Amino acid sequence: MTEQLTNASFQEKIFDYATQKEWSYKGDLPAIIDFYADWCGPCKMVGPILEALSAEYEGKLHVYKVNTDQEQELSAAFGIQSIPSLLFIPVAGQPQIAMGALPKASLQGAIKDVLGVQ
Repeated sequence: MTEQLTNASFQEKIFDYATQKEWSYKGDLPAIIDFYADWCGPCKMVGPILEALSAEYEGKLHVYKVNTDQEQELSAAFGIQSIPSLLFIPVAGQPQIAMGALPKASLQGAIKDVLGVQ
């Protein structure tokens, strides 16, 4: 299941960007964060794919969603200018962002290559 994040829950579970300058992921598993909006057509195509991947990789990674209309401060903190934007967060190392509605095969490749999840 994907989990909706607010600004507060993002700072609690992912990274407290308000107080920390250096990236430091708080999670125990790699994560994907989908920055989306309800009115965005391509976002509606990516949503079900992420739900399926969340089930497929259950226990191996977290899949989160951030509504950019509701969480404008959080979106601005990550420089989100186009949606969907997907933030891939490995447990160690820097996150990588991908923009656009990626097909399932591309997402699976990123899960393997960027996040190191088999």
